[in-house]
This record gives sequence, C-alpha cells and structure tokens, in this order.
Amino acid sequence: MIIEWAEFLHYLTIGLTVGINSIGVGIGEGLASAAAIEAINIQPESKNDIAKISILGTALIETAAILGVTISIIMLLDTSTPAHPFYSRLGELGIAFAICLSGFTAGLFSYLPARAACFATARQPFFGPKILRLMLITQSIIQTPIIFGFIIAIFIKNQAVQAETLSDSLRLLSAGICIGLGSIGPAIGLSRFAESACEGLGVNRKAYEKIFPFTLISQAIIETPLIFSLVVSMLLLVWKVDSCNPIAGIAFISAALCMGFGTIGPGISSEKTASSACKQIAINPDTYSTLSRVSMFSQGLIDTCAIYTLLISLLILLFH
Repeated sequence: MIIEWAEFLHYLTIGLTVGINSIGVGIGEGLASAAAIEAINIQPESKNDIAKISILGTALIETAAILGVTISIIMLLDTSTPAHPFYSRLGELGIAFAICLSGFTAGLFSYLPARAACFATARQPFFGPKILRLMLITQSIIQTPIIFGFIIAIFIKNQAVQAETLSDSLRLLSAGICIGLGSIGPAIGLSRFAESACEGLGVNRKAYEKIFPFTLISQAIIETPLIFSLVVSMLLLVWKVDSCNPIAGIAFISAALCMGFGTIGPGISSEKTASSACKQIAINPDTYSTLSRVSMFSQGLIDTCAIYTLLISLLILLFH
C-alpha cells in the first residue's frame, strides 16, 4: 500500500508540473495574441512591428511550460532507487509547488507587457523598436520566478532519492512551498509594472530616456522579496535534519509558509507604487527626479514587510 501511494505521489507531481503550467501559459498566450490582433486593427501600418512583439512575447510566455516539461521528462527518465519510497516521493511533491505556483503565475500574467506593447506600438507606430526592447527586457525579468522554481526543483529532485525520514521529506516539500508561494506576489507585481512601463511609452515616447532606467531599478526592488524566498528555500535544502526531533518537519513547513506568504503583499504593493510613478513620469518627464526618489523610498519601506518574514523564518529554523 505504501509503495502504491509513493508511485501515486510521483506521477501526480509529474502531471501537475506540466498541467498547471500549461493552463497559465495557454491563457497568457491567448490573451497576448488577441491583443496583437486588436492592435493591428487599430493601426494596420504597424502590423509588422506588432506581429514581432506578439511572436517574441508569446515565446517568452512559453518559458514556464518548457521548464515544466523539462523537469517532468527528467523525473520520468530517472531510474534511481529511493532510500524510502514514500518519504522520497513526498519530498518530490515540493517540485510541483516550486514549478506550478511560479509557472502558472508567471505564465498567466506575463502577457500584460506584451499586450501593452502592442497597443503602445499602435499609438506610436514609429517607436516600435524601442517599445519592443523595453518589453523584451521586462518580460525576461518576469520569468525569474519560474527559473528560481526550476533551480529549486532540480535540487529537490536530486535530494529526494536520499530522504529516509518524515522530517527530511517535509524539508524538501517546504523548500518547494517557499519558492512557489514566494513567486506569486513578485510575479504579479513585475508583470503589472511592466505593463505600466510599456503603456507609458504609448502615452509619451519622449519619456523613454526616463522610463527605461526607472523600470530596471523598480523591477529589481519588486523582485527583492522573491530573492528572500530563494534564500530560505536554499537554506532548507542544505539544512541538517535531526531525525530524533519530530518537531523539525513542522518547523520547516512553518518557515516556508511564513516566507512564502510574506512576499505576496510587498510584491503587489511595491508594483502599485512604481506603476503610479511610471504613469506620471510618462505624462510629465520633468518630474522624474522627484517621483523616482519618492517611489523608491516607498518601495524600500514596503519591502521591510518581507524582511520581517525573512527574519522570523530564519529564527524558526534556528530555534525549532
């Protein structure tokens, strides 16, 4: 019976890794393509630039599905014998959390900058190349959560075969939960801010020299909570487990949930602040200096919430 449950968890992880990612990616690609068609109807003369934006945008959205398929194939081709089938497969379930939560969110929301870039090109038909450049950079950064999730998934996969205790399997599961939950807020924030940046170019192409550097800095700040989640996930992966301590598994799950949930609010709120500033910079580029300072200061304060959850997660790991 235990062997049957172990195999069920193994194939469930493989199926979820591909299926959940495909849902987000499929919806995102469809919305981006629909926006491209609408933009071409608005400005037929820009059809070539809009088509290029649509093709490259959907190619980047596809990243989550590709990484999901890759990790699934790796798991299917693995012939190693686990030390304890059930605990190994339970630890593998962390792969599903790491890949599915990050991939679904990034795949679903990364259509936003592609859509905004299509409409911005329709409004500014002679500014298409620079709009495309901004979209490619911002959309590439949006894929960071799924890339981090993929990295953690590879580590979990390599360690799961050696899991022999419940605490050890919960440690691996927690690593996946931490990076998976920690990806949701930053992925949404990065996508919505990138949409605002591309829209800003559609409003005022002369603001490009101001919007471009502001976009890079703001996205780095929005992404900070995600890096905190990666740190906690990596710590969980290298943490030495005391097999005689039954509380260890609970502590691992608690630390992962604390850090994972703690990134959602800061990731989304930081985006709202930066998006508001970006829209005002597009309308009046002369206010760039003041608006950028206020925005970055506010984003720094917002990220203190993620710092608090990082500290508590570390304390849970140290004193459990």
